[in-house]
Amino acid sequence: MKYYLFMKITSKGQVTVPLLVRNEFGLKPGTHVDFVTEATGIAQGMTTTAKIMKLTRGEK
Repeated sequence: MKYYLFMKITSKGQVTVPLLVRNEFGLKPGTHVDFVTEATGIAQGMTTTAKIMKLTRGEK
């Protein structure tokens, strides 16, 4: 599913990930999140260590 969501960066460089995204990707406190950027400088995707491990095990 594709979402267009806006987040504001705090003075400490932090963002609040919207609940919709946290639920979709199973993000919990302490989850490591990787932002994938393109040459345009726009973040095109996001994944978590848990998602990568599921993919390597062939799980959905």
